[in-house]
Amino acid sequence: MTGTTRAFALAVAPNGARRTHVDHRALPMTPNELGACAKACLDAGAAMIHLHVRKADGTHSLEVPDYMAGIDAVQRAVGNELVLQVTTEAVGCYTPEQQIATVRALHPEAISVALREVLPDTAHAPAAEAFFAWLWQTRITTQYILYDTEDVAHYWRLRASGAIRPGRHWVLFVLGRYSKGQLSSPSDLLPFLAAWQTGAQALGEATTATPWAMCAFGPREAECALAAVLHGGHARIGFENNLYLPDGSVSPDNAASLGALTAAAAPLALVPMTADALRELTR
Repeated sequence: MTGTTRAFALAVAPNGARRTHVDHRALPMTPNELGACAKACLDAGAAMIHLHVRKADGTHSLEVPDYMAGIDAVQRAVGNELVLQVTTEAVGCYTPEQQIATVRALHPEAISVALREVLPDTAHAPAAEAFFAWLWQTRITTQYILYDTEDVAHYWRLRASGAIRPGRHWVLFVLGRYSKGQLSSPSDLLPFLAAWQTGAQALGEATTATPWAMCAFGPREAECALAAVLHGGHARIGFENNLYLPDGSVSPDNAASLGALTAAAAPLALVPMTADALRELTR
């Protein structure tokens, strides 16, 4: 009997918007640090990097020049071997209009966008829906970030109305964002999966038609990620949400955090896919 493997997409979120070198010396902040981190994480199995960039003072930035410097550094380090996903996270500093303007100016390969940020109320619906249509038309792979089951329901309402078209996107379930101490557990995935199935069934779509991934907080991050992969999903790992290995020790770097998941997945014949395979999955 010949053995077979199943591939999953592994993304790294190496820094986020808030943590600095005070939190961990290996957290990348500068363009050069992002490039070195991207190369190490590619070697550790990543297919995608979820990119946050900083201003000169180290604070969160969605400014185009800051992004261009970070993108250039990552591309010099890994070429086309990682999908480079630009975050639009506001962090209380940017309006929906500014988030959209940054993406339109950059025209990146991929972005992530939280529904509750770019579409916080009905007044923002026309601009947000025009943005979603533009992303689809220009083939920018979009990952819609969903923080809870209401966000999942909102996503399916947008799918039903045609505001989000099928294809060229995937979603991210954020496990434990509102839990006590922001500590996630694998069971946090279950309400998302139930809401995902309900929405897909209402639309007459297979639950596997649109790919999904998850991220999690705290030292059970790798457990949560493995649970997602076992349920047919994909995973995002990294210092943005968690600095610890499963045994509770501080992870030496982002690549080691990825390794905690790939080491657990390998005996189950689960292997990380390449960037090109991820591009095909979300095209």
